[in-house]
Parts: sequence; structure tokens; C-alpha cells
Amino acid sequence: MNESNNFNQQEENNQEKKKNPAKLILIFIIVFVAVFCGIYFGTQIYNNMVNQPPETSQTTTKEQTTSPQGLVDNPIDFSSLQAKNDEIYAWIKVDGTNVDYPIVQNAVNDEFYLKHSAEDKSWSASGAIYTEMVNGKTFNDPITLIYGHNGYGDSMFTTLHRFEDQEFFDSNPYFYIYLPGRKLTYQIISAFKYDDRHIMNSFNFADTAVLTEFQEEIMNPDSTLKNVRTQLDTEINETSKIVILSTCITNQDSSRYLVCGVLTKDEKTN
Repeated sequence: MNESNNFNQQEENNQEKKKNPAKLILIFIIVFVAVFCGIYFGTQIYNNMVNQPPETSQTTTKEQTTSPQGLVDNPIDFSSLQAKNDEIYAWIKVDGTNVDYPIVQNAVNDEFYLKHSAEDKSWSASGAIYTEMVNGKTFNDPITLIYGHNGYGDSMFTTLHRFEDQEFFDSNPYFYIYLPGRKLTYQIISAFKYDDRHIMNSFNFADTAVLTEFQEEIMNPDSTLKNVRTQLDTEINETSKIVILSTCITNQDSSRYLVCGVLTKDEKTN
């Protein structure tokens, strides 16, 4: 009987030993499949996350799409300026000079700003930078004259006389005019001595022939005191918008010094 029991026990042990490798193989297969699935699905999820645009990028794109495009900076606070003087309508800045002023136009008297400040219309010997009523306030006229005094230290248009120097003229080719919502860039065509005639009253610029002749004079002034830019960013023709900065010449009452620029860029501002 004991021998029979021992035999049966040994058979059970042998059967158990046979089962153990099978269990190990099965466990190995299950673990392998689990690891493989984890790696596979984990990789898919990761790739989907990488390829999906982040939420912040979508928001940025939407803002860029809906926001105004192509706007440039406008450093002039016209609201504050016009709260003090509602006749301020533009601002001029000339590279290399001290010209960095508001532009005004009086609605009644063209000579008002000869002796009044642009800031608050108070009396001022040096006056202001101004245009006359013959010109509009949009700078869309073929010729616009802007006036400013000479001889009050380095203020107003005095430092425009720096353009008498050839090197300075060559190194400072632009001036800028700001309006609410616009920035106008002008390339300086020429700077020269001219007579004291009132240009806007002396020429009928509505006549294309007269305008063309005057443009040619600007591009090639008949003056012993002149500097001219021969290579321009734009062609000058009957559609060109030219601004002339006019000031006096010390001790020469019958002469004026003109700096002439042609519009090369009209940009919208923020």
C-alpha cells in the first residue's frame, strides 16, 4: 500500500512538473502581449498628441486672422494734442534735424500761426509749423506747402538748412508725416534756394502742363545753392504727391529755402 501511495505521489509530482513550464510559457506570452500592446497604443497616442496643434496655437492663429494686418506704429497721441488745439491735424518728423512738430492749419487766417503756438494757440514769436487753406489736410494734393520759421535757435524749420551740406543731404533721404491712422513717408528729391513768391498762388497745379514743369524744376533746380537726389524710390508724374517744406534764409528777405519730398509710402497705423 505504501508503495502504491508513493507511486501515485511521484506521478502527481511529475504531472505538476510538466504543467509548470506550460504555465510559465503562458505567463510569458501574456506579459509579452501586454507590453507590446502598451508600447503600440502608447506610441499611437503620443504621435496623435504631437501632431495635434496645441490649443494656444489655434487661439493665436484665430487672433492673427481676425486682427487688423499690416499696421505700423503711430507714436503720436492725436487725442491729447487735439484736446488742447483742435487745429492740430498732423505731425512731421525730418531725419537728422530737430523738426519734430505738430502741423496746424487755421480755418480763418492763413497767417495766424506765424505768431501763435500750435500747442494752445497762445502768442509765440517762433510761431508753428503750418499749412494754408489752399491745401487740404489729407496730403492728397499734387503739391502741399508746409511753412516754418528760421532763426529761432534750432527750433521750427531752422535745422532744415543742414540739407545745404551734400553729405548730410545724401545721408538723410526721408521725412515722415503722421496723421490719425496714417503714416506717410517722403523721399527728399531736392533742397535748394528759391525766390520768395507764394508758390500755391503763383501756379495752377490743376493744369497738368504747369504741374509737370514745376516738378521738373524741383528735380533740377536753377539755383547755385542746391542738392538733388538723382535716384528715387518712385517715378515722379502727374499722380505724385509732393510736399515742400519752406523756410526763410537769414538776412535774405527775398529768398526761401525749400526741401522737397515725394510720397513713397502711405501706411495705415494702429
